[in-house]
Amino acid sequence: MRAARLIKMVLLLQSRPSMTAAELARELEVSERTVTRDAQALSEAGVPVYADRGRAGGYRLIGGYRTRLTGLARSEAEALFLSGVPGALREMGLEDAASAARLKVSAALVPPLRDASRTAAQRFHLDAPGWFTEPKSPELLPAVADAVWDDRGVTARYRGREGEVERELEPYGLVLKAGVWYLCARVPEGGSFRVYRIDRFTAVTAGEARFERDEEFDLPGFWAERAEQFARSILRAEVVVRLSGDGVRRLPHVVDPASAREALAAAEPAPEDGWRTVTLPVESEQVAHTQLAGLGPEVEVLAPESLRARFADDARRLGRLYGT
Repeated sequence: MRAARLIKMVLLLQSRPSMTAAELARELEVSERTVTRDAQALSEAGVPVYADRGRAGGYRLIGGYRTRLTGLARSEAEALFLSGVPGALREMGLEDAASAARLKVSAALVPPLRDASRTAAQRFHLDAPGWFTEPKSPELLPAVADAVWDDRGVTARYRGREGEVERELEPYGLVLKAGVWYLCARVPEGGSFRVYRIDRFTAVTAGEARFERDEEFDLPGFWAERAEQFARSILRAEVVVRLSGDGVRRLPHVVDPASAREALAAAEPAPEDGWRTVTLPVESEQVAHTQLAGLGPEVEVLAPESLRARFADDARRLGRLYGT
């Protein structure tokens, strides 16, 4: 542990002109007293760490010292490509590898470019979870991520619609969608690819043997195809509505955007009054009621009659509330 910390300290000092004890302590997650001891240990080992005294003082390397410990390990190189997703790295247990990789890259850059990671972080940040949701990291995510990186088959227990089942899986890739983690995996028996929510795994055990990965597998393409299939599969009902011009513009914001666009494209052109009649696929009557209510008076439900009755009841209750 201390050896890794000393290496990190050298890389930090190599990537910046100087650092105070407080800055080093914060980066290394130790006390300032430990920083002082580590600097002394490096000096005794022949690393030219110099301490500037006074309020504006700090630690720096002298004599143009350069360490040769800048070669990236494989895990560090892989983590570097994910460094724009800090929350995801932390949840997968790769935060330390990414930090080490960034330091090594920074140390290898010429001095004018060494602040590139800091300036980029000041200007761009990715916040993956959706609004008004509490992000929660699945407990078994690090174990699944290890298996994905290492191409190791797993035995997993999964809570499905019909209870808990056990599956032998070849974990191909992870997807973070709106704050929810998914595993794209191949089932060895039959060779089909499936998608699993990681928060529904109750146990994951990695095997010793590595599986042979299909190099033709395209994770982004596979996910896009399955996501579209899922979105369409849940649209099992239809409603007929009339929409004002404003309702037409707002429709893709309250229901599935792709389905809204297709329904509008298939509808007849707007008559003189500007209201268009649209047949819209929806998940269920209850979901349609919740979604279309967001359009207020810009939508009139024509069918089914039961859904129209719900909106008529809403209108009567609103009339009583507002005294009209």
